[in-house]
Amino acid sequence: MRPLFTQERVARNAGLFLEGLLGDEQRKTGWMRAEAAGDPGPWRQQAILGRRDWDADALRDIVRDYVIEHLADDDVVLVIDETGFLKQGKASCGVARQYTGSAGKITNCQIGVFAAYVSRHGHGFIDRALYLPKEWTDDRDRLEAAYVPGDVGFAPKPTLARRMIARTIAASVPFKWVAGDTVYGVGDIEQQLRRAGKGYVLGVSSAHVFQSWGKRPRVAGTDAALVRLEAPVGRSRNQGPRLHDWCYLELADLEGEPLDDANDGPWTRGLLIRRRIADGDLAFFTTWCPAATSIETLVAIEGHRWAIEDSFETARNELGLDHNESRSWHGWHRHVSLVMLAFAMMAAIRHRANPPVPKKTARRRPAKTKTPPRRR
Repeated sequence: MRPLFTQERVARNAGLFLEGLLGDEQRKTGWMRAEAAGDPGPWRQQAILGRRDWDADALRDIVRDYVIEHLADDDVVLVIDETGFLKQGKASCGVARQYTGSAGKITNCQIGVFAAYVSRHGHGFIDRALYLPKEWTDDRDRLEAAYVPGDVGFAPKPTLARRMIARTIAASVPFKWVAGDTVYGVGDIEQQLRRAGKGYVLGVSSAHVFQSWGKRPRVAGTDAALVRLEAPVGRSRNQGPRLHDWCYLELADLEGEPLDDANDGPWTRGLLIRRRIADGDLAFFTTWCPAATSIETLVAIEGHRWAIEDSFETARNELGLDHNESRSWHGWHRHVSLVMLAFAMMAAIRHRANPPVPKKTARRRPAKTKTPPRRR
């Protein structure tokens, strides 16, 4: 990240900022980072976030390239999700009373939308965006006080996610699938991914209406109504601490966009349904995948969403993701981008220290031989 800074001392302070995030301190506040860096006060640390002219989006791109360098794979899942940053007062950019899953309620907070790169080698953040509620974008004085750029207006969370996906595709990032919850499940994101030749497993509400075409027998209705069909196309049960039943219903076969040989042939739009065995709770996912894709694969893609939850938890507990003390637009994006870089460094180190098990390949089993018992 050295080329981002015009002065050597600013670059050095940014390096110390990063070391502070990776340090042992429980809180990654300006004072704590300054103490770890040997500074008499937090001013140099704060200047990295608010008083120096450097491009946080350029750092975001550096993080993305670093993650791809170490974690790229053929079957990568791009996971989109959001998290909340609890705040006091009204001055922090984007803060408002709004729902956040991290608190499980409506509270005073900022909301950040993130994209995580998930492969068999590990996972890391590659993009982020701060959500601005309408009460912010409709108040020009408030935007100016938080140094929000003049070309930034209101954008719903799915729009922020769509921009992230577009940046990822434009940068030729290798990925095959996209997963997300009900916030991002229906609309322009689906069309965007189909045109790009990417598969997806995206959450939808129980009230969303699905219709099939080119299928016999023809089905139509809301998710909650379709789940009562007696003969869904395929079932699967995954074993683990939380037990679920899954079923999959194909709704249409279409020709994929002819972008490359991998997209030749029919693709299927379908409905994936998950039932929690303990209480019968249902969840629904719209899918787009090559026609030969198994239900086990779709279940596995949806399961990749845990990785971004794990990333949020680790980034909070270990790297100070929610310890940002800056109130400005630039401060939020700079702090979060530095945390993303710290997380990517940890992911790369873990991958090198713990290489994944190679992919399974079909091979003949060796003849059984008698082996001596092992000592305990």
